[in-house]
Parts: sequence; C-alpha cells; structure tokens
Amino acid sequence: MTLRLEGVSKVVSGDTHIYPTDLELQKGSMNVLLGPTLSGKTSLMRLMAGLDRPDTGAVYWEGKDVTGVRVQDRGVAMVYQQFVNYPSMRVYDNIASPLKLQGKSANEIKAKVGEMAELLKLTDLLDRKPSEISGGQQQRCAIARALVKDVGLVFMDEPLANLDYKLREELRIEIPRLFAASGAIFVYATTEPEEALLLGGNTATLWEGQVTQFGPSTRVYRSPVDERSARVYSDPPMNFVSVKSTGSGVTFPNGVTSAIELPEGEYRVGFRAHDLRIGDEGGDSVTFDAAVTVTELTGSETYVHLEAAGERWTLLLHGLQDFVAGQSLKVSVRTKDLFVFDQSGARVGGRHGIDHA
Repeated sequence: MTLRLEGVSKVVSGDTHIYPTDLELQKGSMNVLLGPTLSGKTSLMRLMAGLDRPDTGAVYWEGKDVTGVRVQDRGVAMVYQQFVNYPSMRVYDNIASPLKLQGKSANEIKAKVGEMAELLKLTDLLDRKPSEISGGQQQRCAIARALVKDVGLVFMDEPLANLDYKLREELRIEIPRLFAASGAIFVYATTEPEEALLLGGNTATLWEGQVTQFGPSTRVYRSPVDERSARVYSDPPMNFVSVKSTGSGVTFPNGVTSAIELPEGEYRVGFRAHDLRIGDEGGDSVTFDAAVTVTELTGSETYVHLEAAGERWTLLLHGLQDFVAGQSLKVSVRTKDLFVFDQSGARVGGRHGIDHA
C-alpha cells in the first residue's frame, strides 16, 4: 500500500503553491509535512487527499492513478485545526457516524467508539453534545471520528494546535502507535520542528511550495541537505554567519579564524541555538564577542537574543537565567556543531564535512 506523487504541482491565480513534487509514502508510515505558514503544507495535503486536482503530474494509490478520483471515493479521513462536529448529535453519535455509514453492527460500533473515546479521554462525555463540552474536547471528538473510520489514508492539518499542553504530549505519543498498528498511511502537517521529532517517522520539509528534503525525521534534522531544510527544522531559528575560506582555514567576521578545511570561497555557516555556549569553550571551537538585546523567560528555558559578528543570534539555555540588554558576553560554538552551506544554499559535506548519524 503506497501513496505516490509524480511531478505534482499546483498554481492558483498565477501563484505557484506547489512546485513539481515527487514523493512516495509507505504503508503504516508516519509522515510529517513540516514548514512555516504558507510553505505549502495544506496545499500538498489537499492534492494528496483529492480535494484539489494537480495542474501537472499524477497521484497514485496502491499503484492506481487516482488523480481524477473524488475525495469521497478514495477512502480517506481528514482532521483540521478547526474542529468540525455535528452540533445536534451526541459525542457518541459524532464518533459513530462514519461506522454507521459503513454499515457496521451496533456491537462493533459500540466497541470501536469505546476504544477511541478511551484513547482521547472522552469516555465520560459520550452523552453530551458538542456545545456542552470545551473546545479542546470538541477537537478530540473530531479526531476520534476520523480515526475510527479505519481507512488507508489519514490526513491531519495541525490538529493538536488547540489542545492543552498535557493532552498534546499524550496524543503525540499515542497517534504514531495507533497508526503503526492499523497499517494506515498517516500525513500530519505542523509548523513545529519539536512536534515533528516527537511524532517520529518521516519528515518532508517544505519551503515556499517546494519539498526540500524527505526522509527519516532524525536524519533530516541531523543532516539537512540545504539551508532551507536547516531553517525549517530549527526552533528557535538557526543562527547564521558568513565566512570566507582561503583553502587552509576559515575566517569569520571580526577576524575570528578556524582551521576548518573548505575549498577557497565564501560560505554561510549555521548552528542551532542550543549549540551556542556562553564563554570560550577553547579547543575545537569558535568564540565571538556578543551583546544581549532581549531575554525571553519561558520557565524551564531562557532564550537570549544576541548581536554578534554583524548578525542576530539566539542562545538557548536551560532554567531561568538573568541577563540585561546591552550586557557583553563571550559565546562559542564547537566546529563539530557547524553546518556549512555554499552560496547556492546547498550543504557542504554535512557539519564542516562530517555527517551526524
């Protein structure tokens, strides 16, 4: 069982929403579409599901061309960020509605609804109507109705965004397990790199309508193929600095040098916020003078925004840390934590020539 896209693209009113895309999703797989707002996640998902028809290319389901087949005839389930429930029906009947349409027996419906209700913490709410439960509970009801259909393709467009933190974390763990057991292909759109990593499976990074990379989530995170993929899969945003190589070493702004070996030329070097350290790490690291601009406290973490090497960077620290605007700091990053990109944006041999497994 596979879903395959071949050269699929979509243009709306002269604007390209999806550039020609090839992608293949396998049975029982968790597939995350990761990208910022307006990167094309929803557009690509609608093409996969059959809600929109591509301008070029074809969509294949189980080897059959279904490009012109209506979504109603494809056997898919969809959940959106904005929940949709039948207001006149009880929660039980909302969840059961797809099973009734499939002609399932009363006993089978009761068992499946009970299973979904327990998974999504709705057991005590089954006799209530959507207007009598909270927004988060209504979203859980919509998710349960999609999951109970037992179809081969399930699409979720940022479905957990309106749920409380604790329930989001629980569902991020339960949803991949559920679909792995069902054998369905699961496509999940999100703007959050952390969510993509928590869900596991595969990740497709999207940037301005292009799938820039697709593969196992941890591999895409550790080894982005270009600057766009690195930007998409970093939260806070990846820090960047321009450097020049003489062929025997690299010179950073303000005269900072490193023995990194790259062909002669100009490059962009990136590193994630949690890899930037306070102080001079010494050894195989690069140190910069920086000035604090803003500090954000989240409780468990502190985001320190800096100006350094003519760039704006973010430093991520654990716990509550006190800094003041204008405070001077020395910060450093180990060369093994650097990503190097050429002028076209392509990655140069992973992190300064070394891939992370």
